[in-house]
Amino acid sequence: MGADAYSIQVTRDALAHIRMLPSKYHRSVFDALRRHLSHEPATETRNRKRLALPAPFEAHWELRSGPQHRLRAFYAIEGSTVVVAAVGIKDRSRLRIGGQEVTSREASVDRRGQGQVE
Repeated sequence: MGADAYSIQVTRDALAHIRMLPSKYHRSVFDALRRHLSHEPATETRNRKRLALPAPFEAHWELRSGPQHRLRAFYAIEGSTVVVAAVGIKDRSRLRIGGQEVTSREASVDRRGQGQVE
């Protein structure tokens, strides 16, 4: 690992969420986590956004990936470790994590957050 490399930890809950996705997405999720979060996970990009308010599962970041950017991974950064707390799939305006639709505050999270992650 290089000096700027991050380790990626997937929580048990997130693993359960991945298992609930159609199996054709499993490899895609892990590939996206490795590709997009091992270097500069705190840099905003088109598909990686900082959440101004904590999203479900105490995550502060969202990664969009997969076909039509439907897959969502919610994560936090703790030192040099990226902790993936939840993984779901988006269908139009509905986000399903662990087989349940996430609504209310999470659906209206302000994604224009400012600041750096320590």
